Amino acid sequence: MSQLEMALQETSELLVDKMDKLLPSPGAGMESKLFEAMRYSVLAPGKRLRPFLTVTSAGLFGVSKGSALQVAAAVEFIHAYSLIHDDLPALDNDDTRRGMPSCHKQFDEATALLAGDALLTLAFEVLADDSTHNSHAVRIALIKSIAKAAGCNGMVGGQIIDLLAEKRELNVMETTRLQRMKTGEMFAVSCEAGAILGNASVQMRNVLKWYAHDIGLAFQITDDLLDIEGNEEKAGKKLRKDKTIGKATLVRLMGVDKAKEQARMLTEQAKSHLEVFGKNKYADVLRELVDYIRTREY
Repeated sequence: MSQLEMALQETSELLVDKMDKLLPSPGAGMESKLFEAMRYSVLAPGKRLRPFLTVTSAGLFGVSKGSALQVAAAVEFIHAYSLIHDDLPALDNDDTRRGMPSCHKQFDEATALLAGDALLTLAFEVLADDSTHNSHAVRIALIKSIAKAAGCNGMVGGQIIDLLAEKRELNVMETTRLQRMKTGEMFAVSCEAGAILGNASVQMRNVLKWYAHDIGLAFQITDDLLDIEGNEEKAGKKLRKDKTIGKATLVRLMGVDKAKEQARMLTEQAKSHLEVFGKNKYADVLRELVDYIRTREY
């Protein structure tokens, strides 16, 4: 098992334990169906790359594992909410997610909508809690950065552009902007969050944001390549949809070979940003993650 695989597995196990404690227990009350839907979506198997970035980047600055996992859980709650909503018929209309029925198929559309809402708000409740960090200034900085990345100038803004792109052709620059917003901003803030927790300088925060923006765009390109070339069983979701609905992707605009070259260039650039950290076990894991993203099969 590689250093990256061990780190991913350890972080995932610790994160699941942390999220299990933060999520509401199903119980027997009238809200139990909502709680079950939240837990179903968050605790399902997944890559958990965004929270992994938070924990690993926090390690660069000596942040305690407990504090890093708290923020990582909030990041994963936001990611899970976005997936629940993306899968709804009004958006991507996907019946499966991570090899399981999507939240709205397992429960119903109304419950899925509310589960997403509840996870988003729970994330900020967690970030605002004293147990996340003893400095209110740090907690405010986390809330501000993550809210911006998840909102209208980040993930949600990218999602509406993605919907509009189904009805009109985007060029390469517009598609790059779409993907930087929809995917890249949450990758970037996941890395930046570790630096914020560690009271790092603005320069170090920016270095990690640049690294994450590059791997976020590379991740989206490989995701789009997998939609064309991937295996549905490994992916855990329906593939070959992008072409059918005319979705805006760099692969579609540039062609497979040029898109692969673009992903290679982005990953090499991402590694260059990490040079400032020298030989460091956390930086080494982030470098190994770059190679995984470029060559992943699911």
